[in-house]
Parts: sequence; C-alpha cells; structure tokens
Amino acid sequence: MKGTPAARPDRLPPVDRSQLPVRAIFLVGFMGAGKTTVGRALSESMGWRFEDLDDRIRAREGRSIPEIFAQSGEAAFRRSERAALEDLLQEVRFGPPTVAALGGGAFAQPEVVHLLEESGNVTIFLDAPIEELWRRCSSEGVDRPLLRQRSEFEQLYQKRRPYYLRARVRVETGSRAIQNIVEEITGALPRT
Repeated sequence: MKGTPAARPDRLPPVDRSQLPVRAIFLVGFMGAGKTTVGRALSESMGWRFEDLDDRIRAREGRSIPEIFAQSGEAAFRRSERAALEDLLQEVRFGPPTVAALGGGAFAQPEVVHLLEESGNVTIFLDAPIEELWRRCSSEGVDRPLLRQRSEFEQLYQKRRPYYLRARVRVETGSRAIQNIVEEITGALPRT
C-alpha cells in the first residue's frame, strides 16, 4: 500500500542519545590524571569490562607506545589510536558495557572527539592540578614519549585542555581517594 510521502517513514526522527542506556564510559584527560586507575576501579564497581586503549594499540601494533613513536612517529601512532578506538566503538555497540581509558592525547584529536560525540557514549574528563600531574608522571617511572621538560609538559596540557573540556562531565582527581572519584562518576551518569 502506498501512502503519501508524509505518511511513509522514509525518514525517522533523530534519536535523542541522552535517553539511550549508557553502553560505554570513556575516560579522557592528561597523562597522570588517573584514567587507568580510576577506570579499573569504576569498571569493577559497575561490573563492566575495562579497556585501556593504549593496551589495544600495543596489541594491534605488536610493540610498545614509545617504540611506535620512535620508529613510526606520532602521526602513525595517532592513526593506530583512531583505528583502535573505531574497533572498540563497534564492539561496545552490541557487546558488554565498557569503561575505557584513552591515552592523554587521544581526545585532543578532533576526529576522536567527533567519533565519541557521534557515538553518544559518555565522556568524562579526569582533571587534576598541573603540579600534581607533573609529580605523578615524573615519579612513576613510565616511559612517556611526550614527557620532557616541565615547561613543555605545561604547554601541552594547556593546548589539550580545551578538548578535554568538551567531555560531557569533568571530575577532579587531585588528592582524592579513588573510591570518592568513582562515586562522583556513577552519580553523574545519566539515569535511564
């Protein structure tokens, strides 16, 4: 049966993604903000799986993040990062609910911001004072390709901060207990 163009559902109205159940939470922020630590605790608290995007990149590439930077450069790393995120977004559409920690530079890439905004998943910016971020990063003994001098560290943070502020929620992690951060995040999630 043919109906009038107005009667046919050729075009469905846009979906208000804020009303859909949360399938994934993406933690973003600068290096040292606690994305992996908070992510693991949050996923455990919620009974969700945890994914660290850097671990996924290492598995895809068969080498460490510093090796990728040294051997192929930052542009190649960012391409691999975006591909790993696209794979993860496909998985969370129909797979188990997931908490994911992104690398410090991921959400500072416009195409990554766009992918996450389009996905409708929750993005949470974990923030801390620059002094605390520097202290955490310089004392933990992790090889971070973009951790150099304090002045460069601060400039990079200031450059990335406007992107981080596009996340749906901002949570302060400086000098706070992990459990308190987890409780704040779960309290800020949309209710469905």
